[in-house]
Amino acid sequence: QVQLVESGGGSVQAGGSLRLSCVASGSTYNQCSLGWFRQAPGKERERVASIDVDNDNSATVADSVKGRFTVSREITRNTLDLFLRMNSLKPEDTATYYCAARRCGAVTFTNWGQGTQVTVSS
Repeated sequence: QVQLVESGGGSVQAGGSLRLSCVASGSTYNQCSLGWFRQAPGKERERVASIDVDNDNSATVADSVKGRFTVSREITRNTLDLFLRMNSLKPEDTATYYCAARRCGAVTFTNWGQGTQVTVSS
C-alpha cells in the first residue's frame, strides 16, 4: 500500500505562485506514475499534471495550465516526492489538489492523497 501526503496549499492573489509537495511512502517500488489532479466545487476532477517515476522527461501538464505549472519528482531511498510549481495563478485554479500514484500495470491512478486546498482571489 502507498500513502500520499500533500502540502503547500494556501490562499494567494491572482498572479501569485505556490509550490505543492507530495510525499509517497510505503510500497513505492511498484508505482509507475505520479500525478496531480484537482477538483473545484461542482466540477469534475481533472488531471493537472503527471510524470513517470522512471523518466523525468515524461512530464505532461493539462492545456489549461500549460506554461504556468511545472511538475517534477524526486526519488529518495524511501519515498517518491512529487512537486507542482504553480505560477501566474488565476481564480479558476481554485480547487482542492490531489496527489495520486498509479501502480505499474494499472490503467488508472490507484492511490490518492487527502488533498490540499488552493484558493486564488482576484
